[in-house]
Amino acid sequence: MYKYKIIATIIEIRGDGKCSYGHKVGDSFEFTAVSPAGLCQFAYDSLRSAVAALLYGGQFPWMQNSEVTTWACPDPERPVIFELKRVPV
Repeated sequence: MYKYKIIATIIEIRGDGKCSYGHKVGDSFEFTAVSPAGLCQFAYDSLRSAVAALLYGGQFPWMQNSEVTTWACPDPERPVIFELKRVPV
């Protein structure tokens, strides 16, 4: 059982502001022992390592507060920016 869950919330969509998958600012996804439904596979792939680190209590040395960080999907023209927030279960 994990000690944390990770909430990934879209806080910005750069470029023309439209995600090609259809995600919108404010959309939120919860990572626990299973992957969240409805999340674009490319976004999932880019978030997976960061989410795993956070789920296991990892820290990011470039962040002052590793409970909250940001990560982006790989779309070079319209990157979707996610806030990843670690929440104790």
